[in-house]
Amino acid sequence: MTAITTEPTEKTGARTAEAAELISDARERIDALDDRIIGLVRERMAVSAVIQKERIASGGRRVNLSREMEILATYRDALGRPGTALAMTLLELCRGKI
Repeated sequence: MTAITTEPTEKTGARTAEAAELISDARERIDALDDRIIGLVRERMAVSAVIQKERIASGGRRVNLSREMEILATYRDALGRPGTALAMTLLELCRGKI
């Protein structure tokens, strides 16, 4: 039987050493995933900049709204309503506010 302490273990909020260890390990994995996500977002921003530059240079508009609608639908379909907000944030990071 695992003993329950009255104070959280470490900074995890857990009440057992076992739970604290599991939480710490999971948080390390989340931190690594966040680093990868940030890297991918930066890569997406760079690719988007190339697209915008070429579109504008060819006489087009900076933003292609039909393409953005496709992206919003993709994220919404995959992640539900919060996916739409995530896609909007990505679009804003990649093209700025319109």
